[in-house]
Amino acid sequence: MSTTTGERASRLDGHPTVMSVRARQAAEPATAAAAGRAPLAAEELRALCLAAGADDVGFVEITRPELADQRADIEAAFPHARTLIGFVCRMNRENIRTPARSIANLEFHHTNDHANDVARRIVEALGEQGVRAINGGAAGFPMEMDRFPGKIWVVSHKPVAVAAGLGRMGIHRNVIHPKFGNFVLLGTVVVDAAVDRYSQPLDYNPCLECKLCVAACPTGAIGADGHFDFSACYTHNYREFMGGFADWVEQIADSDDARQYRQRVADPETSSMWQSLSFGANYKAAYCMSVCPAGEDVIGPWLGNRKEFVADVVRPLQHKEETVYVVPGSDAEAYVPKRFPHKKLKRVGNGIRPQSIAGFVVGMPLAFQRGQSDGLDATYHFTFTGAEEREVTVVIRDRTLTVADGHVGRPDLRIVADSRTWLAMLAGDVHPVRALLRRRIRLHGSPRLLRAFARCFPS
Repeated sequence: MSTTTGERASRLDGHPTVMSVRARQAAEPATAAAAGRAPLAAEELRALCLAAGADDVGFVEITRPELADQRADIEAAFPHARTLIGFVCRMNRENIRTPARSIANLEFHHTNDHANDVARRIVEALGEQGVRAINGGAAGFPMEMDRFPGKIWVVSHKPVAVAAGLGRMGIHRNVIHPKFGNFVLLGTVVVDAAVDRYSQPLDYNPCLECKLCVAACPTGAIGADGHFDFSACYTHNYREFMGGFADWVEQIADSDDARQYRQRVADPETSSMWQSLSFGANYKAAYCMSVCPAGEDVIGPWLGNRKEFVADVVRPLQHKEETVYVVPGSDAEAYVPKRFPHKKLKRVGNGIRPQSIAGFVVGMPLAFQRGQSDGLDATYHFTFTGAEEREVTVVIRDRTLTVADGHVGRPDLRIVADSRTWLAMLAGDVHPVRALLRRRIRLHGSPRLLRAFARCFPS
C-alpha cells in the first residue's frame, strides 16, 4: 500500500532535524536566506578576505560587461552568482627569479595551494554567515579537462582581477598588481549576494613596457610590438602539462622498445616528467614574470641601477643552458638558434588537436605563426559539411590573421570539407592526399594556397 503525500509530510514534521530547524527559525526571524539576499558591506567583506589570507581583494558584479563572455559558464556552475570576489596572493620574488627551476616551481606550487586555501576559507566564512559561495576554480591549474583543448576553466581569473582593480595586463600577458607587481597568483570566489560597493579597474597600467620580458623569453613568444605567440609559450613552458604530456605519452606508444624510447626522450626528460607526475606539473620557464620590474614594491632595484638589475636578474636566465621545446616549422624553431645558440633545441608536438570545427576556428588565432605567413596574401572560404556544418572566412595578409563567420569577400581558395575528415587530417590520422582523392575535401583554387595555409599553423 503506497504512502500518501499527507502521511509523508506528517512523518517529516515529526523528524528531529526538521523540528530543530523550525524551532531555530521561529526564534530567529532573520533567516540565513534573508541575510544572504541583503547587500554585503564591502569593507566587512574585504576584511573577511584579508583575514582568510588574501593580500588584496576587489569585487565585481556578474553583470559587468568585461565578464560578459564568461557569464554563461559561471552561472552554469553556480546559477545564483551575483558577485565575483577577485583576490591576489603574493609570491616570494627571489624564488621566482632564480634560474633554478626547482626553487621557482616550488614557489608556484605552494602559492597555488595557498590561493586555493584562501578561496576555501572565504567560502567557509561566508557560509557561516548564510551566504552561498563557491571557489571559482583552482588557482593556476584549470581542471575541466573533459573540455580540452577547449576552455578548461570555470572562471578566467585574469579578467576578473583586472575588472576588480587588482592590476592590468602587461605585454607579457600577466596581471601586474600596482604594488606587488606580477609576483602574484590569482583566485576568484563566486557569491550569491550583491555588495554595496563594487571595485573599478585601475586608471593606469603598471606595465613599464621595458621589454625585459621580450629579452628573457627563450622562445620569442613575446614580441617587442606587443604580439604574443601563444603556441611558442605553451609548447615550451607547459611541456609537462596537458598537450605536452599527451605528446610524451605518444612518444612512448610510438617507440618499438626501450632503446628507441631513450633515443626520443632523454633520461633527464623522463625524470622531469616523473617529478611533475609525483609532485606537481612544473613550468619550464616563466622568465617573463621573473624579470618584470613593475610594481611599487618591486621597481626599486631597477630604478636604482638598471644595468645591475639586468646583470643580476635577466642575464642568468638568458645564459642558462637548457632544452627549449618547439614545434617543427614554427617561428620559435627559427628564433631560438638565432637568439640563444647555446640552448638546446628539441622539436616536439604540443598535443593540441581540435576536437570540433568550433575548436578549430577558435584555436586558429592561438596557433597562427606570423613568421611562417611572410609573403602570403590570401582569402580562404571554408565550407564544412557533415556532422558540423559551418562557413568560415580566413584572411592571411601582412603577417596577420582574420577569422570571420560566413563567407566574406572574394576567395583565393575555396575549401569544402567533411568536418570529421578535416579534424582527422589535422590530427594526422588521414593524409591530405587521400582525403582529396576520396573527395572528402575539395579545393577550388590552387593547392599551393592550402600548403601555405598549413605552414601558418604547425602543431
